[in-house]
Amino acid sequence: MQPTISIPHGWDYPRFPFGQLTTKGVVVGLVYYQKGTHLAEEFGEGWRYTISPNKHSEEVHHYLEDEFTLLSPEELQIQIQTEIDSYQQQIKSLIQQLSIVTGDRNNAQAC
Repeated sequence: MQPTISIPHGWDYPRFPFGQLTTKGVVVGLVYYQKGTHLAEEFGEGWRYTISPNKHSEEVHHYLEDEFTLLSPEELQIQIQTEIDSYQQQIKSLIQQLSIVTGDRNNAQAC
């Protein structure tokens, strides 16, 4: 079952979903500043995005929709490939550790 989020009547839909990679980082939160509220008057009406520079950081920044963009296809490809490479290195390290624990020294050296 897919989780769903209900957007109240009269609110615009957000342009960027949770987890979206952007030029500022990854979207980790959303807040809507409704017209006629103090926050909307102070910061502008609409969606405000909480973005982490990377998924391994607790640091977050808040941006309006027009303050960042999606990554280009080339940038997205580089980001994804970098993440794949990192996971492959972790897998090699875990295989080596497992080989040492199980006594299979030949597999440990092959990694």
